Amino acid sequence: MNLSIEDALKWARQQLATDSDSADAQVDSRVLLSYLLDKPLSYFMTWPERRLTDAQFQQLQNWVARRCRGEPVAYIVGEREFWSLSLAVDKSTLIPRPDTECLVETALSLSLPADARVLDLGTGTGAIALALKSERPDWQVTAVDWSASAVSLAQRNARRLGLAVEVLHSHWFDSLADRSVYDLIVSNPPYIAEDDAHLAQGDVRFEPRSALVAERAGIADLHHIAEQGHAYLKPNGWLLMEHGWQQAQAVITLLREFGYKNVNIWRDYGNVERITGGQKVK
Repeated sequence: MNLSIEDALKWARQQLATDSDSADAQVDSRVLLSYLLDKPLSYFMTWPERRLTDAQFQQLQNWVARRCRGEPVAYIVGEREFWSLSLAVDKSTLIPRPDTECLVETALSLSLPADARVLDLGTGTGAIALALKSERPDWQVTAVDWSASAVSLAQRNARRLGLAVEVLHSHWFDSLADRSVYDLIVSNPPYIAEDDAHLAQGDVRFEPRSALVAERAGIADLHHIAEQGHAYLKPNGWLLMEHGWQQAQAVITLLREFGYKNVNIWRDYGNVERITGGQKVK
């Protein structure tokens, strides 16, 4: 069936609208077709009469069917933009989210050395580490993840983007021998409780549970990083962690308990308390 681009968009939108609202269906259909044809959205406006090949329409049908089953668009097309960086994604990692860019913005706002040593814990796709390196080329950025698949993916993204980020296999700090060496530690760790109803909704149904869920009502990994991180920071170094919308006060308590000073909260784009950090003062 040699549909035109205009008709293919209409068909995809109609299929997707049965499982989502019309606005989401419109966006998803455009994104899928853009990746399918490797063309920008402006191409659709200029050449709406151009026709898909049979193979292209079959691929579109497959992608739309997957999306109708709820699979995230990022997993379907294998890519997601974060901080204007095009990142390969797969089912071994979380899909980078816009609100995590607030963690990058907060890190960049700190007063750090020009050649700061930075550690990204639980890097996944490498999104945070690569965004920081793209903005601060002189920073020495190391990223770690416990998942070998995630390490491989982050390394691939670093190569694709030409960004010199060291990616290591480690469960949090376990493979990092040297202490008191980092000017900044950042992390977006698992922080969702095992019984959270949101785990059965939306994109998170398809994302790795191990990258989402933490024990002790979602606080266990935040606790571990706060407790262990202090020893790995240089004097005046900072720890920044992303967390759930109701966890800010608990994280503040943790940071103060483990000796951090200048503890602060930063809000995300939805005005939610999303990032909490503290400093290791001399």
